[in-house]
Amino acid sequence: MEPLKPQTSLADQVYNALVDEICNGALPAGAHLVQELLAERLGVSRQPVQQAMARLKADGMVEEQGRRGLWVAPLDPALMRHHYDIRAALDGLAARLAAERMRSDAGLADTFDRRAEQILALGGQAVAAGKVAEQVRHDRALHRLIYEMSGNPLLDRTAEPHWRFLQRAMGEVLRHARLPEEIWRQHAGIVAAISAGAPDRAEALMIEHDLGAATTLGAALAALTPKP
Repeated sequence: MEPLKPQTSLADQVYNALVDEICNGALPAGAHLVQELLAERLGVSRQPVQQAMARLKADGMVEEQGRRGLWVAPLDPALMRHHYDIRAALDGLAARLAAERMRSDAGLADTFDRRAEQILALGGQAVAAGKVAEQVRHDRALHRLIYEMSGNPLLDRTAEPHWRFLQRAMGEVLRHARLPEEIWRQHAGIVAAISAGAPDRAEALMIEHDLGAATTLGAALAALTPKP
């Protein structure tokens, strides 16, 4: 008997679809989310939409405004920076540990190189196609690979809530603040440092990458905010 293959639930599919639309700007800050209309547009019942909305509220992507319903939440620059600060520390540690492991395990280094190059290629394709949500997805995949290669299984689960909040912030970075080619150039540099077994450089590049994204996005949000 073959093992059962897990299937993505309707709630997960609705959640992913709405996250993509929020990340690529199709659902901007202040957009009113009417569950009945979303269910009709996505061809599902209200139940998976309600479940997806609960997750989006927990992630800070949507907010409830009393009896007015649910709306796409504005990005809070200060909260965003706090999430990035924590993620930079976790990501820097992951890059350092991964680079240290590459020194003593040639087989692991080959696996990392192969998988990282595939993700970098997919990220480049998403950039060329202008698909922001896919860029964010491949960005997440690369960082998860580095968490995995660190050998510390707690890093990925510890970083998870910060990633959920920052998915949208990353979309804003890619759309408004920085050329996506620069993001993926930085990714390639981090991958090269890990592959070379250079923990100091890998950690420094990763922290610079994360905090640079936070600073650039903060400046972009300030520029986009209407002056009183």
